[in-house]
Amino acid sequence: MRKRMRTDLRLRYDEDLALVRGTAGWLAVLGLAAALLLFPLYAPGYLLFTAVLAATHVIVAVGLTLLTGYTGQISLGHAAFVAIGAYTTGVLGRGVPALPGLAGGLPWWVTWPLAGLVAAGFGALVGLPALRLTGPYLTIATLGFGIAVNQVLTNWEALSGGRMGLPIPRATLGLGGLSPDRQLAYLALGTAALLVWVAVNLARSHVGRAFVAIRDSDIAAEVMGVHLTRYKTLAFALSAFYAGVGGALFAQALRHIEPQMFTLFESIYYFAMVVVGGLATIPGAVIGAVVLTLVPQWLTAAREWQPVVYGAAIILMMAVEPQGLYGRWLRIRAYLKTWPL
Repeated sequence: MRKRMRTDLRLRYDEDLALVRGTAGWLAVLGLAAALLLFPLYAPGYLLFTAVLAATHVIVAVGLTLLTGYTGQISLGHAAFVAIGAYTTGVLGRGVPALPGLAGGLPWWVTWPLAGLVAAGFGALVGLPALRLTGPYLTIATLGFGIAVNQVLTNWEALSGGRMGLPIPRATLGLGGLSPDRQLAYLALGTAALLVWVAVNLARSHVGRAFVAIRDSDIAAEVMGVHLTRYKTLAFALSAFYAGVGGALFAQALRHIEPQMFTLFESIYYFAMVVVGGLATIPGAVIGAVVLTLVPQWLTAAREWQPVVYGAAIILMMAVEPQGLYGRWLRIRAYLKTWPL
């Protein structure tokens, strides 16, 4: 008896636009939503912290994917945007005595968006040189920006606390029945889910198509009517906004930050997430962020090996599977759909 071969044939345009397709897709979404709702209720404290850290890395990696994977602009200074977001939420949350309106500090639901906006402003400034720089020259420019931000935070003790660091006020939902750690886990997972959903829709919009056109050929994109100045600057600003919100969440997770948390190694760490998960794919950024968040937990007894592991992971992925872990999953899924034909 002949078996009917499964296909992904789509008959209408709205089917192509649908984010979730079929019963299996909706079951997966409902299962993920249930997991996000139940995990903070029953997970122990150590897993809660790991989940918050993974959510932070997911936000930063997704933003970096929009810049590097979709637009083709490589950044090795992304830790600087994370630092700007972290210190913005710390300074505004504690209060600024010199400003009467900010003397008592602002709540987290104000400081987190402001952290993203301040980082986006710096991202737009960094994006302006990207109009004339490409390849290694742009990489060096972003690297210099990251080093400059680290030096400013180290030496401007009145603002950042210098090497002594800056304490961060606790963020909660105001629910008395839940511990502050569980409330933060809900905030982190909810924020990550929201920003991932925004990034997926953005990548499918005309903005995402303009990013891809610039990545493939900026000259051809300009001929087709893509405004290079606008979209390259927008890519840096969007990516920096994600990094700033991730930095705000990172600061809340640790409750105390200092400049040595935002060095070149952290920028390489974020870049490794994008490469390992799958360049130019939002699901790949999520997978890479989660995997490379768990790996350091397994290597806590041998921290000196962490840079070696990250470097080896990038080399291995580029040599064996350039499309990353998500690309490998797509191959496996395609094989299972057509098996045994």
